[in-house]
Amino acid sequence: MIARIPSRSLKTGLAIAALAVALAGCTGDKWGFPYKAGVQQGNWITQEQVALLQPGMTREQVRFALGSPTLTSVLHANRWDYPYYYKPGYGKAQERKFTVWFENDRLTRWEGDKQPDLQPYQLNTPSAAADEKADKRLSEDEARLKQEEDQKKRDAAAPTSPMNQYPGQPGNAPEPLR
Repeated sequence: MIARIPSRSLKTGLAIAALAVALAGCTGDKWGFPYKAGVQQGNWITQEQVALLQPGMTREQVRFALGSPTLTSVLHANRWDYPYYYKPGYGKAQERKFTVWFENDRLTRWEGDKQPDLQPYQLNTPSAAADEKADKRLSEDEARLKQEEDQKKRDAAAPTSPMNQYPGQPGNAPEPLR
């Protein structure tokens, strides 16, 4: 006789299990839907670029060092602003401001937030230690390959015994020791 499973308790159990699985899938705060693109606006200025500035520089020299200003004003022709704003899709926004002032088309002063040391494309590059480690690993691999090639050359240059040419043939078995 086949035992019947009560359908009401089975349905309830399956519904609870499905609900638990669905809720477990929604627990993360970064599950990626809907996609939010990062927003980047303005000029990314580094400490190295700020170090290039000197009082008395022309507007063209400043433009060469920092890039074109993001904001210029008709009312404040002697002031250039370099704001920067980045908001990742999910995360905290970062904002920096940098301003330069001119008198008679010559740089007189500048001020702003502390600027980063590196450009964005430099932030994720491997360090010098990682480069050295990779170079060492590469040279070890090259040495190993050279040893394997040398071994193949030695094996190819070794005289071949007729006993080894056809090892399964009758009469090619080595003579027993007496």
